[in-house]
Amino acid sequence: MMVMKQDFIRVAPCVYEIPMSYRAGMRAPARMYADEQILEAALTDKAAEQLVNTAMLPGVVRYALAMPDVHQGYGPPIGGVVPVDEETGVISPGATGYDINCGVRLLRADLCADAVQPFMPALVESLFRAVPSGVGRGGDIRLKSAADMDEVLVRGASWAIERGYGEPEDARYAEENGSMEGADASAVSAEAKMRGGGQIGTLGSGNHFIEVGKVEEIYDAEAADAFGLFAGQLVVWIHSGSRGLGHQVCTDYVKSFQAAMRRYGITVPDRELVCAPFASPEGQAYYGAMACAANYAWANRQVLTHRVRQAIYQALAHHNLATEMRMLYDVAHNIVKREVYPIDGAARKMIIHRKGATRAFGPGQPSVPEAYRAIGQPVLVPGDMGTASYVLVGAAGAMEQTFGSACHGAGRAMSRSAAIKQISGQALQQRLQQQGIIVRGGSWEGLAEEAPEAYKDVDRMVNIIQHAGIARKVAKTAPLGVIKG
Repeated sequence: MMVMKQDFIRVAPCVYEIPMSYRAGMRAPARMYADEQILEAALTDKAAEQLVNTAMLPGVVRYALAMPDVHQGYGPPIGGVVPVDEETGVISPGATGYDINCGVRLLRADLCADAVQPFMPALVESLFRAVPSGVGRGGDIRLKSAADMDEVLVRGASWAIERGYGEPEDARYAEENGSMEGADASAVSAEAKMRGGGQIGTLGSGNHFIEVGKVEEIYDAEAADAFGLFAGQLVVWIHSGSRGLGHQVCTDYVKSFQAAMRRYGITVPDRELVCAPFASPEGQAYYGAMACAANYAWANRQVLTHRVRQAIYQALAHHNLATEMRMLYDVAHNIVKREVYPIDGAARKMIIHRKGATRAFGPGQPSVPEAYRAIGQPVLVPGDMGTASYVLVGAAGAMEQTFGSACHGAGRAMSRSAAIKQISGQALQQRLQQQGIIVRGGSWEGLAEEAPEAYKDVDRMVNIIQHAGIARKVAKTAPLGVIKG
């Protein structure tokens, strides 16, 4: 059954819902945060249908949710949030995503971007040489033993910091302090470990990037001050994930869960929604492996952070300039979390799948760094390499409406294959350079895949999130130089 626009009911500003009565088997309404244009865009692919299917997963609580950057994915849509009860619900690899803990972190300098603008081409070239990027590209860090790999999987960013890749305070400004509890290295296959053996400190391909930017506008002076942001400031965005290791973890458990569903008598409307009870041995094994992949991603971004810092410091030194690149925050996009929420007047243990969605905790949450706790969690929403990116701050409304979740970016408007057919990577690079944006990529096709026109309007995304009361805008940044995987 194809979902139509008239199947949605507008229940609040920027909130549309398909009721449980729409299809037999729905365990909760399917709720989408959108405006008219975004809602119509979600009907051009299978995103809305996938959202309805997700509402049929055992244990779903309140709603199956879609953020405004929603688009078709594997199983649940990208931009989806699937909240399930810890005791009665399931855990789903497809609702987590293949690039486990694909995430983004933001570094802030203490000098203005105008100081580096004259030598931006040389700075971008320095970054491109310093950071291995591209499909399957390995780096120069080789884990010497199985014990070394297991330590990365259990300790995450702390493993990298203790080896000189970054500063101790970096971990304090990462979600989960860059090391997720519950990691079980024995639940990660030998093939996954092999794929991850040489990829720590590498960018990867697809939508992964490093972006040198400038704070273009401040919207909330109080929050910006708490985050250490000011107008004109030099910032760097780093977007990468768990590379081949995370992909293999997802592949392994998608396969093994097929048999698990039969054992537990679980049926789903789409085989890509393969799942297992969270409390089952199979569910716990996947959670432990997923946490390992998440920790690998934090270790990866930590090493990338070190390499970015070194490249920038060296480039600045040639021009008698100096700065400190401090961590503002690091958020995960594809992850499963154990969190507690008040449901029907009682605290309830929940399993929150965020797939192409970002945690957006409001003020007072103990898991938010102490420096930000009174104001709320930084929510990092990158755009594309030709438009703005945003720093938001989580609001109390996120805790009430979306299980502390917000959008994670602009969301694709065009498939990668369509972008390659319609856009020339060489022409795109020239066009961006004429706009004052220096871009280097691993391939011309890779640049074409990530062209600005392949994405939705990030301004529209964050305006919907703000209007719905989930998060509010703090600052907007503009790109000056970009490294694409």
